[in-house]
Amino acid sequence: MQKSDILLCDLDGAGILRLTLNDVGRRNALSEAMLAELGRVFREAGNDPAVRVIILAANGPAFCAGHDLKEMTAGRANPDRGRAYFTTVMALCSGVMQSIVTCPKPVIAEVTGIATAAGCQLVASCDLAVAAETAQFSTPGVHIGLFCSTPMVALSRNVAGKHAMELLLTGDMIPAPRAAEMGLINHAVSPEDLQAATMAMARKIASKSSMTLATGKRAFYAQREMTLSDAYAYASAVMVDNMLAHDAQEGIGAFIEKRAPQWQDA
Repeated sequence: MQKSDILLCDLDGAGILRLTLNDVGRRNALSEAMLAELGRVFREAGNDPAVRVIILAANGPAFCAGHDLKEMTAGRANPDRGRAYFTTVMALCSGVMQSIVTCPKPVIAEVTGIATAAGCQLVASCDLAVAAETAQFSTPGVHIGLFCSTPMVALSRNVAGKHAMELLLTGDMIPAPRAAEMGLINHAVSPEDLQAATMAMARKIASKSSMTLATGKRAFYAQREMTLSDAYAYASAVMVDNMLAHDAQEGIGAFIEKRAPQWQDA
């Protein structure tokens, strides 16, 4: 992958790609440059057969502080008071969040520090999330007259409605254990155990058939937008196609024969 100073990439032998937000001076804000890098890397990783699982981590005291408000404020100098610029940035950010969901590889957020506004949206957009017990989350737009409407999309698809509204309406910062109770993250662990816990989860997932994981991830997000009857019809068709795939035949055979499966990712 193309080298970047603000988004570090490291692929290990197990197929686990570690992406590290590295714009520490700007608290890993989702600047135009950061959004462009994230979009590019998720597209490349999704098409790279060597990548099996993606971990999204960060350097510095903040996981991600959301949009770069200095960049956004500078856009107001345009004749249209920034409307075209704001529209472009929001479309770019929404595209990145959707690229995480549509990426065929499972994505795990590894969170230290704070994740606020669009940074909280970034965590909510990942398939899984593990955070240090010292991490904190918020959607604080109401404090500055800007409701976190786009973070709301990811947030409301991860936690119960009243929990989402509490975060959005109060802007309060919540600790990682509370975020785990709400369902925003999977686990809150001690800071010293964070990377090991994330890697253990990633290795477990990476050992599965990548075809099966891609099939399941795509189906999960598709069915939850459907009615109950449509979801069952869709999921049943996915199961039929999945049953006809090589890795399903191999996996079932290996289970019956009490041996380890040999995946072909097909």
